[in-house]
Amino acid sequence: MQQAACRPVRAARRGAARRPTIADIAAHAGVSPTAVSFALNDRPGISEQTRSRILAAVAELGWRPNVAARALGGRRADTVGLVVARPARTLGVEPFFAQLVSGLQARLSADLVALQLLVVEDMAAELDVYRSWAAERRTDGVVVLDLEQDDPRPAELARMGLPAVLVGGDGVPGPVPAVFADDHLAMTTLAEHLAALGHVHIGHVGGVPAYVHSARRVSALHDAEARLGLHITTVPTDFSQVEAAAATRAILARDERPTAIVYDSDVAALAGVTVLTEAGLGVPGDVSVASFDDSELVRLAHPPLTAMTRDTFELGELVATTLLSVVRGREVPDVVGAAVPVLTVRGSTGRVGEGAA
Repeated sequence: MQQAACRPVRAARRGAARRPTIADIAAHAGVSPTAVSFALNDRPGISEQTRSRILAAVAELGWRPNVAARALGGRRADTVGLVVARPARTLGVEPFFAQLVSGLQARLSADLVALQLLVVEDMAAELDVYRSWAAERRTDGVVVLDLEQDDPRPAELARMGLPAVLVGGDGVPGPVPAVFADDHLAMTTLAEHLAALGHVHIGHVGGVPAYVHSARRVSALHDAEARLGLHITTVPTDFSQVEAAAATRAILARDERPTAIVYDSDVAALAGVTVLTEAGLGVPGDVSVASFDDSELVRLAHPPLTAMTRDTFELGELVATTLLSVVRGREVPDVVGAAVPVLTVRGSTGRVGEGAA
């Protein structure tokens, strides 16, 4: 007992500040503790003006929730998880991933929710993380990337009771909601653009074949191949620069060299342009080049690359908004529609046989 009585004295001597409480926030904002609780838990019953005043008081006082107490009480952890089973080096240079995470973080931060990111070896390790988070209530929900054919993750997450939102998919309702942009339609638009320029032999440097969005893009090209009389060669990759360069060389080595190459990512497209330059081939004079995602990388290339443009930051915000709604028990559609990428034509695509611009 004597030791316990001494603890506050020692803390005071060290200059430790007292942790702000709900009552402190209420007094600072001039509201009741109940109103503070409503604001912190995003519950109805108070005006937006009062909610804003309370959140301003939270920021001024530097209040943070007691995570252990919240978990024991079954309350939210104010954390959203993102587990990625891809090589970390690949993610480090991928503009799509960086912009998606930026959009996620921006939307979550507006509600004082943190983003916890882990990079793991494979899907089995990813599922182990979900089980741990669900058991320990470490996160309120998760964002799931790179849906695969016959993917076990959606059903497992639903069984665990861990709220989740998929990014991508095939547009078909599943065990958890998905934010879906139609990659098939986007790739069809790009194939039609190249066909209109007279391209018949087209190369495609794709992504991981097991990923649903990669398979949809390949399917779109094959559908266009039959309808438009094209000859398309697809080489899958892991989205790295090394494999993209090797795939480009493999496509160029074919008996009928393509007059256009489509890349599934901007990093892959730039790696491919380097290979074309090394081979003495001009863009678009000898080979037209087009890419997905349209980051600053392809806009700064010479020539700037034709691309399927989407606001990936905005996509991240939409995913975060959807997941927050799921976490808070609100109704959301099984499939939330995101903007379909649109074609932006630049100097890297031209008519067959017209030479460099």
